[in-house]
Amino acid sequence: MKFKKKKLASAILAVIGLQMGACDNKTDHGSAHWSYDDDTGPAHWGQLSEKYASCANGKQQSPIDITNSIKADLPPLGFNYSPISLTIENNGHTIKMKADKAGSLKIGENTYQLLQFHTHAPSEGAINGKRADMVIHLVHKSAQGEFAVVAVFLETGEMANPLIETLWNVMPKTPGEPQHHEVQIDINQLLPKEKNYYTFDGSVTRPPCTEGIKWVVLKQTVSISAEQLAQYQAVYTGNARPLQPLNGREVFSSN
Repeated sequence: MKFKKKKLASAILAVIGLQMGACDNKTDHGSAHWSYDDDTGPAHWGQLSEKYASCANGKQQSPIDITNSIKADLPPLGFNYSPISLTIENNGHTIKMKADKAGSLKIGENTYQLLQFHTHAPSEGAINGKRADMVIHLVHKSAQGEFAVVAVFLETGEMANPLIETLWNVMPKTPGEPQHHEVQIDINQLLPKEKNYYTFDGSVTRPPCTEGIKWVVLKQTVSISAEQLAQYQAVYTGNARPLQPLNGREVFSSN
């Protein structure tokens, strides 16, 4: 009888373990819970998990405040995006759109496939101490496994952005599974006319704060309406990591 009870207890523990593992898989990297405030906010990320040590100890962390840059002969940005069907997700930290079928970015001889894009308000990153109202991060990966993130700053103005309007019309208000829609989106509508940029070596801006990321910050902002900003802020506001020390890094400018 005792043996049967022991087997039953082991089985129950195994099921609980599987359930906990499934929950972990739904969070970023299956590690410790993190957030943008209180005891799990940015000031504590480095202590929440050994996997997050770079958040506290890294020397090439993002985002940064760009106050000085070095003019350089940088290659033009070759955006090669095509329309895709919309897959949108509220993952508990941001609004994220799957985009692995949308195309690629070419920087010099290097080509990076677009994987996804997501949102922060206010912007992660600043120019001369000023953050934008929002930022879109376009996350790319090369065949060699190198990441390049393009930051597009969004500022409120008179003009609404047509792609943002499409996204916000179906934006999930609470965290959940990705939602698939038949509507087509054209990510080119997020890009400014001018493609001048800053570039520097940085990190992922959320745990585990992995370094070795190529950052490209477009200089020209994109307009969104005050209503569009308010719609987003009704779901997320303050989901931006504080600015990080430059630690001697050089920021290069395309002009």
